[in-house]
Amino acid sequence: MAESLPPPTIIVVHPKERRSKCTVEPLRGDERFRFWKFPSRGPESLAGYVRIGLGGPQLTPEHRDSGLLFLDGTWRLAERMEPDFRELPVYSLGPWETAYPRTSKLFEDPAAGLATIEAIYAACVQTGRDTDGLLDDYRWGDEFLRVNSERLMHHR
Repeated sequence: MAESLPPPTIIVVHPKERRSKCTVEPLRGDERFRFWKFPSRGPESLAGYVRIGLGGPQLTPEHRDSGLLFLDGTWRLAERMEPDFRELPVYSLGPWETAYPRTSKLFEDPAAGLATIEAIYAACVQTGRDTDGLLDDYRWGDEFLRVNSERLMHHR
């Protein structure tokens, strides 16, 4: 009997997000993901989806079959997108550490902030989903795996 796949992960990209700096850009074309350009929504229903964010209960293996939705943009842009998805319950990730170099001179990123690709990888690990190829084109992928090696061991 074939294992059922979870619904595709939806990544909502803010139009001001620069595609050249976008960590999830290499995932376009991967059948596991759908990209929506904010404020538009794609054809996928959000029934059974949860939004990954800060302040909710922790995402667990029980969410294996839930759809995951990520808001992609700077922290300030992502905050502006949140009200459009308030119908979705918010779930947080565990204490993962980012490898993405923070460069904002104007705003401080949240301490628990991860690059979107890192958050997707962490969510896949926490829910027991396939992580194959997710970090292949992420410049800081090896460093992300190194700084989170203990957390990864915990989930194996």
